[in-house]
Amino acid sequence: MKKFMSLVLAAAMAMSLAACGASADTSEPAADNAGAAADAATDAGADAGDAAADAGAVTLHVGGIGPLTGNVAVYGLATYQGAQIAVDEINALGGIQLEMDFKDDTGVAETAINAYNTLKDWADVIYGTTTTDPCINVANETFNDRFFQVTPSASSTKVTEGRDNVFQMCFTDPNQGTAAADYVKDHSLGENIGIIYNNADAYSTGLRDAFTARAAEIGLNIVEEQAFADDNNADFSAQINALAAANVDLLFMPIYYTPAYNIVSAAKAQGFAPKYFGCDGMDGILDIEGMDPSLVEGLMLMTPFNASATDDTTVSFVEKYQAAYDSLPNQFAADGYDAMYALYYAATKAGITNEMSHEEICEALIATFTGSDFSVDGLTGSGMTWSTVGEISKDPVAVRIENGVYVTM
Repeated sequence: MKKFMSLVLAAAMAMSLAACGASADTSEPAADNAGAAADAATDAGADAGDAAADAGAVTLHVGGIGPLTGNVAVYGLATYQGAQIAVDEINALGGIQLEMDFKDDTGVAETAINAYNTLKDWADVIYGTTTTDPCINVANETFNDRFFQVTPSASSTKVTEGRDNVFQMCFTDPNQGTAAADYVKDHSLGENIGIIYNNADAYSTGLRDAFTARAAEIGLNIVEEQAFADDNNADFSAQINALAAANVDLLFMPIYYTPAYNIVSAAKAQGFAPKYFGCDGMDGILDIEGMDPSLVEGLMLMTPFNASATDDTTVSFVEKYQAAYDSLPNQFAADGYDAMYALYYAATKAGITNEMSHEEICEALIATFTGSDFSVDGLTGSGMTWSTVGEISKDPVAVRIENGVYVTM
């Protein structure tokens, strides 16, 4: 165990180098550090698993998948790092031990499938993937192979659709899009609503569809919609001109943080200054390397976690995360942390043993997660439960960026 903890500490120190600057232009040195840290933590986990097996403890092998490098590395690093803190805490309890091997999928579906194929001969359960499109593809495989899968952050209903083995730690796109529309209406945030979204992305279109459907029901005035088809798009001048011409005073952006920051930057350059409202994919915008905090001052987003909260659980997690990675955790880290504890509680309740196959573990965990007597209190919600289609029940929270930090609205 001492060897395990020293290796984890070494991994944490290496990971902090990548975590502080992960962004759309993640550098090769940062990518190398992230990969090396993941390998070190994997080795540490293997040592811990071997020690636990020698001691006769039950060990659950968790195959993790998410982007440690690439355009959405901020998300993957967070889901990995938050989960690793939970794994360390859980293993210190002395009951069921979690051994995690986390593979980099770079946010690409094909790479995620390759990662899954590497893990499946070793893993008991699958943790991931972090982003929606890779998760949909991996979910097809885990359903056919009967692996239990929990994703910390892939929020589209397409992730779980037609599958009984995939569970979400994040709230779904329809839930979040509807809640966003209600919040805008209830707080009178805008009279002329504009939308800009990625029409080639399941996450973005799912949120847009839910928002517009609810807006029609409650009388929000959507005056202009604009779309793009690539999160790496660098020129949004045409979309901004159209939104400005429609006198948009609140812009709903159901998109990831990288294009969101590019849009906000371009809007300021063109003299367009609406209020901005986003969803959980916006979390990470404050971590963009070299970003100007003044550009996102006042930006609002839906999230289940605020690192500035003062409850004991959040304070403890934030302190541990900062000590390990020298950065503030975002909601993806918190969802990763909660996902590991949900797995631990469910595996304990289900009576998982080392002799069980991954198929048997899958059926046992499905029954436990969907049971009427199973709920989880965590960083991202209290009394969290799951439906028979893998959807979690918990409430989103709206925050506003003020002076470079999230403030609960």
